[in-house]
Amino acid sequence: MLSPPQFLKQDIMLRVLYSLMPVAATAIYFFGWCVISIIAVSMIFAFFTEWVMASWRKGKISYACFVSAGIYALSLPPTTPLWIAAVGIIMAILFGKEVFGGFGRNVFNPAIVGRAFVFVCFPVELTGRFVPVFTGFPGGFGHWSMASLEQLPGFITEAGLRVVDAVTAATPMWTNRDYGFTSSTLSLFLGNIGTIFEYEGQKMVLAAGSMGEVSALVILLSCVYLLLTKTAHWRLSLSTLLGAFIASLVFRYIFGFKTVPPPLFTLFSGALFYAAVFMVTDPISAPKVVLSQWIYGFFIGIMIVVFRFKSIFAGGAAFSILLGNMLAPSLDLWITRVKKPKKGTTPDSKEALSS
Repeated sequence: MLSPPQFLKQDIMLRVLYSLMPVAATAIYFFGWCVISIIAVSMIFAFFTEWVMASWRKGKISYACFVSAGIYALSLPPTTPLWIAAVGIIMAILFGKEVFGGFGRNVFNPAIVGRAFVFVCFPVELTGRFVPVFTGFPGGFGHWSMASLEQLPGFITEAGLRVVDAVTAATPMWTNRDYGFTSSTLSLFLGNIGTIFEYEGQKMVLAAGSMGEVSALVILLSCVYLLLTKTAHWRLSLSTLLGAFIASLVFRYIFGFKTVPPPLFTLFSGALFYAAVFMVTDPISAPKVVLSQWIYGFFIGIMIVVFRFKSIFAGGAAFSILLGNMLAPSLDLWITRVKKPKKGTTPDSKEALSS
């Protein structure tokens, strides 16, 4: 029997929710009001799942379930069916957090667990129906969702032709790797992603990816807020971005892998920037030791680049972070043991170890 819901007050989680608000508002502008439905469904099912589990273990509902739901929802494409959004967040809360005993005990980032689950189980729905963004005024605020190719400038189409049914749509990462079409860095930074190009005589749509990853500028502003309020550790975000930046330099210009895009394109395309700010910085699944945080972020950044050019799917942020989550506890343990002076060491040798 469900007990009346009782909440565990967490100011830090409220600040993360505040930081997600401009990202959500920007997503509505770019994709339409359908964004709200995906966020709402994710939060409702996250709350219900945690409420059931909290009642069973006689605990409280954490605000973290809403944070996980928000981060998860904004990591989805705007065309994601609502039932898939619901299934993913149930799996996220149930198997990403509650199975470990609730808030503070989970090894993996729940939002990433849910995102990876739906990505693997429903690849067609998650990767086969990307859409471009709205531009101008009022943008998506005047529409439910992007539906017609007539909304793209410079493209004449027959009545009733739809983006998801008529042409192949691909995100900037896919178009760069598979079709050799490179989006401008400025468009990736601002978020105005959407045009028509031709590949071997076939019309292609340059489409945006997930709802929250489109505008690096807005994500950067949210990152500043998180850092100023000391909600997120800057080392985790910076090391992730540095790892991806350096990996793209090495793979492209030293090893000669031309399918690896230039460093700036790497930073602003796909979910890298969004993941570095909202996912890698999860205080529960990330390591606690300073040196561990640097290694952890570098590892995730490098693995994102590796997944992008070597895997079947062009995106790899979720799987890279899950690998990092598995590594985090061992990193803290190894580095703590290395820094811990052995029995009988002198003060000088102890200082040498800590340095």
